Amino acid sequence: MSIEVPGAARAARTAPVVVDGARVACWEWGPSDAEPVLLLHGYPANHHCWRHQIPPLARRYRVIAPDLLGWGESDRPLHLSFDYDTEVARVGRLLDALDIDDAVNLVGHDYGGFLSLGFTQTHPDRVRRLAVLNSRAQSTFARPWYTVFSLISLAGRTPVLGALATRLPLAAIHRRALMPLVRDGHLDAALLADYVDWMDTARGRRWLVHYFGDYRTAPRPELRRRLGEITCPTAIVWGRADTYLRPAVATELAETVPDAELTMLDDAGHWVMDERPDDVTAALERLLARPANR
Repeated sequence: MSIEVPGAARAARTAPVVVDGARVACWEWGPSDAEPVLLLHGYPANHHCWRHQIPPLARRYRVIAPDLLGWGESDRPLHLSFDYDTEVARVGRLLDALDIDDAVNLVGHDYGGFLSLGFTQTHPDRVRRLAVLNSRAQSTFARPWYTVFSLISLAGRTPVLGALATRLPLAAIHRRALMPLVRDGHLDAALLADYVDWMDTARGRRWLVHYFGDYRTAPRPELRRRLGEITCPTAIVWGRADTYLRPAVATELAETVPDAELTMLDDAGHWVMDERPDDVTAALERLLARPANR
């Protein structure tokens, strides 16, 4: 399964990209000497979630879309940590592995947006522009999902519960959660399988439980406290009908980040890039057209 970009450089996996001793699958499109745009996917997707945005962006930019460590075609190491601070720092090590020394345009959805916000705050000199799409960002999930993810995290930290969790039909559970996107024509069955079928393997289930053992659902106060310090042009793009993450997360970001523009899409939910691809692309193109601070 590949993403075609007519008239642009053919997508190519970088060879090899190694971060923390593990292989990160990564693809690039567009002019190699153009401004870099790094697209970070969310849970439980992979780089294909940007399939609608990559072709138009690659006409002018060097677009880089990795599968984050543990997801998609990247390695799923059981010996590495996946706590938030480590994951944020890992974004920097990914840029190093890609030989990106200049500031990057950083775009993140869901978990990728959560990491992007923290990376921008801790490494402002490395971010030219920032986009956050339907992400827990400085806040956290709506109460029902906060409870669900907290319980999964607890299971990952408890050996007995973790062992039981690895026996659950995790791929089927995730497949069922994403089926509305398939029924509505936003996602096809092959791509859904690409997102979740690796959870049908024993190692895949062990890694996912391991990942959640390091994951925490509680808000991180420092992220909210430092929103006003973000000085780069910022785009907040949100599907208002998101049942996981309330629109209040987006409006707080837009009101607190000094140079932020909010795009609120009333008839879209969490998977905003699938549900309203053209509007998301337009919001990203507006962001990239704004003068950067560096």
